Amino acid sequence: MFGFRELVIILLIVLVVFGAKRLVGIGGDLGKAIQSFKKGMGDASSEEPPARLDPPSNPAAPPAGSTGTPADRDRPAP
Repeated sequence: MFGFRELVIILLIVLVVFGAKRLVGIGGDLGKAIQSFKKGMGDASSEEPPARLDPPSNPAAPPAGSTGTPADRDRPAP
């Protein structure tokens, strides 16, 4: 993937393009976003899991003229 030299070159280019002050601000914003995400995930796990939906008791009948197997339904009509 990337070696140490490549990562250093990429970081230097990013530093030149954005500047040191802006790069520090971007890092702080990224840290806040990660904290907010972790907090949101922790809150979501403390809630009850969603209720499970049961399948319908009467599944829909296969179309007329069909034997009802998936292989037969996928074949074109003669």
